[in-house]
Amino acid sequence: MIQKLKGTRDILPEEVKKWQYIENTAKCIFEKYGYEEIRVPVIEKSELFQRGVGEETDVVQKEMYVFDDKGGRSIALRPEGTAGVVRSYIENGMSSMPSPIKLWYSMPMYRYENVQKGRQREFHQIGAELFGSSSYLADVEMIEMVNTFLEKLNIKDVELRINSIGCKECRKNYLEALKNYIRPNLDKYCEVCKERFEKNPMRIIDCKEEKCKELNKKAPKTIDYLCEECKNHFEKFKEMIDNLGIKYIVDTGIVRGLDYYTKTVFEFVSKVDGLTVLGGGRYDGLVEELGGEKTPAIGFGTGVERLIDVFDENNPNFDETNKLKLFVAYIGEEANLFASKIVADLRKKGIYVEKDIMERSLNAQFKYANKKNAEYIITIGEDEIKTGKAELKEMETGNTKIISLEDIENNIIEKKL
Repeated sequence: MIQKLKGTRDILPEEVKKWQYIENTAKCIFEKYGYEEIRVPVIEKSELFQRGVGEETDVVQKEMYVFDDKGGRSIALRPEGTAGVVRSYIENGMSSMPSPIKLWYSMPMYRYENVQKGRQREFHQIGAELFGSSSYLADVEMIEMVNTFLEKLNIKDVELRINSIGCKECRKNYLEALKNYIRPNLDKYCEVCKERFEKNPMRIIDCKEEKCKELNKKAPKTIDYLCEECKNHFEKFKEMIDNLGIKYIVDTGIVRGLDYYTKTVFEFVSKVDGLTVLGGGRYDGLVEELGGEKTPAIGFGTGVERLIDVFDENNPNFDETNKLKLFVAYIGEEANLFASKIVADLRKKGIYVEKDIMERSLNAQFKYANKKNAEYIITIGEDEIKTGKAELKEMETGNTKIISLEDIENNIIEKKL
């Protein structure tokens, strides 16, 4: 038997209902904030992610699926959403449209990761990107939208953590101070942090190894090295969030794992296990880095698999089952034809109805209807066709009544016998 690849999973019908609910909730809320859906290719030139995500990041160095196509081009499977959306923004001339441009997506991503809970090699991400506003107000609106999204999903056991990592200019001073702090104890850090020291020292702050976290306790903080502009941006951002009544904590350990972030970064973290549920931030230099005009931007992403785990914890009784309203049983070929017409008419009116398509006996039809938890059942035979009337049975109570076959709809919609 051929089995699925490691790091991938089948999403079966019962779970798909949760996915659909979460995706539909995202669509509904994001559209109220003016976001429109975008869909970009799953394959891109590898250079896009090397330049966009960062040549020295773990995503590009260790996790990205890369291959040469038959034309000798280096191709990558999409490891994250932002770079592809930025490429599309530039290539399709969206900068000429009224700003800000607001886009959202729900797409599969691919990373060659060590498979564990919450980490798959094929995973799905819901995200949003806003282009054209450098104001702290864009940061606030995105936080407000994300907060509303999580509240609508009844996800309560999370807290918002924010930080500012400054712009490229003020970050130079910070990185120098950080390296001076780490250098005397560099030999005590893990091997990954030692590798990051020269190429990407800020990621050392984000290390999850206990010994590294202990060594980092007194490390310099990015917010202490902000230039005047970045400091004002962050202070106004916090003031407005306070004004909206959104609770948060300033966490100077948040630096995010991708090179393109600037200024505001944020995460919604589970209070149960401390893992990040959703994260994002500002990336004011990425559009220019990928060949577009200088364009401020901010975005976020959340892994749907991780989000569903948290959703389940907060919604143990969730049930979005598409309940079978009516099962139409029949006796004989003439009744079969008649029942098929009834079923087709009711389906056109948006009602979930079934009839037997296995050529079962009448008794077997009843058993099937019971297993499918049909709300009502009606049986059609010669007498019912002649009189135009039949017995409608409510399965939960066992109550029955004789109804006109022309009036089935009115008798099964939100009515109890």
